[in-house]
Amino acid sequence: MRRTISRSWPVLLGVLLLAAAWVPVPAATLKPDPDGLPPHEVKDLSYGDVLFYFYQDDYFDAITRLLAAQQLNRVPNTQGEAELLLGGLYLSLGEHVEAGKIFDALLNANAPERVRNRAWFYLGQVWYKRGYLQRHMLLAQIMMREQRYDEAIALFDSWHGPPDWTAYADFNLGVALIRAGRLADAAPILNSVGLMNTRSEELLSLRDKANLALGFSLIQNKQAAEAKPILQRVRLEGPFSSKALLGVGWADANAGDFKHALIPWLALHKRNLLDSAVQESYIAVPYAYNQLGASGQAADYYKSAIGSFDEEIKHIDDSIESIRGGSLLDRLLGAEKNDPSTWYWQIKNLPSAPESRYLYELLADNEFQEGLKDYRELDFMSRNLRAWRESVSAFDDMLATREQAYAQRAPRADAVIAATDLPGLNRKRVDFESRINEIEKSNDVAALGTPEEQRTWARLKRIEDFLKQHPDDAELGEMREKHRLMKGVMYWRLSESFKARLWNERPVLVAQARQGMPIDTGGFAERVAAVRARMDQLQQRLAQVSDQQNHFLQSLAIRVLEDQKRRIEAYQLQARYELAAIYDRATNAKPKAQP
Repeated sequence: MRRTISRSWPVLLGVLLLAAAWVPVPAATLKPDPDGLPPHEVKDLSYGDVLFYFYQDDYFDAITRLLAAQQLNRVPNTQGEAELLLGGLYLSLGEHVEAGKIFDALLNANAPERVRNRAWFYLGQVWYKRGYLQRHMLLAQIMMREQRYDEAIALFDSWHGPPDWTAYADFNLGVALIRAGRLADAAPILNSVGLMNTRSEELLSLRDKANLALGFSLIQNKQAAEAKPILQRVRLEGPFSSKALLGVGWADANAGDFKHALIPWLALHKRNLLDSAVQESYIAVPYAYNQLGASGQAADYYKSAIGSFDEEIKHIDDSIESIRGGSLLDRLLGAEKNDPSTWYWQIKNLPSAPESRYLYELLADNEFQEGLKDYRELDFMSRNLRAWRESVSAFDDMLATREQAYAQRAPRADAVIAATDLPGLNRKRVDFESRINEIEKSNDVAALGTPEEQRTWARLKRIEDFLKQHPDDAELGEMREKHRLMKGVMYWRLSESFKARLWNERPVLVAQARQGMPIDTGGFAERVAAVRARMDQLQQRLAQVSDQQNHFLQSLAIRVLEDQKRRIEAYQLQARYELAAIYDRATNAKPKAQP
């Protein structure tokens, strides 16, 4: 009996140590900080528009608008700041390579000093995120994955870094020593991590994990008495409490004290069956009763375990079938699709679905989390393309309306041209053109305003002159602030419509317009068609990649569930075997001799 049951917990120990073999160092959050941008004058209106979306955490639209503004040369006065912001936006979306290129390009002598300094700062963040400062740590972890434990130990031994990272390095060093069969060397290192004084939830979990790894290793090395107090250090409310309770029970069982082993195992038996430690307790409890000679209670617990395992296997099969239906990711993302698209996004709510009960373990897997982020970003880009694709049809309507209006007005225009003194109009046009050119050259946005706008602008100018004449009058502070705000709003309105008003004011010969109009319309139509075709190609590519990513994540989810199913089936088979053995002994027991 003991030989049979003892096969299960070393398997769990192996899983625990495998999971413990790689613990990542704390990740730095590199989200762009709006408060970290020093106040400065926004000289380009398009750059102010970009900043509006940036401060709303809408980084995708901010990048789109900034790239468009740069292409149209609408940020000439803030080009350095714009490039710096673009690099930060790329960084916020996880595009570290693109961000690094931008920051590196800003480190030339032509950039202002303030821009270079901030570029150095952000480039340092890029290198940090890429893990250049963690090179030795990552290299050692790779060696552990490749079972090159001696080389990993040498790297961990030479590690020097911040206290938090040192704790992770010590933990990984301890695990590497255990894997190399050097428990005596690993014990003091893991014990040190398991006793560290901290209030950080992250380091508290690391402390629990160190105690768990050392405790199970001692049990496996037949040092149950030393293992029990170490396992009892693990917090009962922490994420590793179930495995610690299981280990405490095995420490007592290996010492032959099955009555005390039942205490943590029975407590564990009441927890969620999804936990692998709880699953093992379903056969550990009857095993202990059987060792104590209570075969009737043992049989009852084995039968209960078999029924629970049957039900859980059915749930897993239903979940696998649901996942294969292809809607897992859409349900998983749900309403969170519309959250800002950033690299540090994490799912907050699980859907109400059969497979949700198993997703906690799945979401703890870094490969699945990163894959889910990629799928979410693909979906985000696809929805943007669909919206843009629909908006393109508006240009078709505009062109059709323009052509229709041209067809209706052309005859009247021909009649007007025939009856008009074109040479006289041309002289007026030259004079008017000179005035318009001067307005455009001086960027006199108020000159083309409506009469009411011009009167308002003139009043603001008189107020500004008055304030300049009294620069030291403290009582005028509120008036200065109101004037600054009102002038800014007015300037924004006038500047936004300046180009359009210039176009409307600029006289164009009717004959030339009549001749060029069909050509212009055709040119626009070709551009619209080209944009539409490009969007269709991108949408097709996105659909293919999204479908591949969907299948990949489905396979990861099904793999996790199938592993869970195989583990439960193994426990179920063991429970059936032990129950049959109890029945067999009861059937073949010799009757007591009659007195």
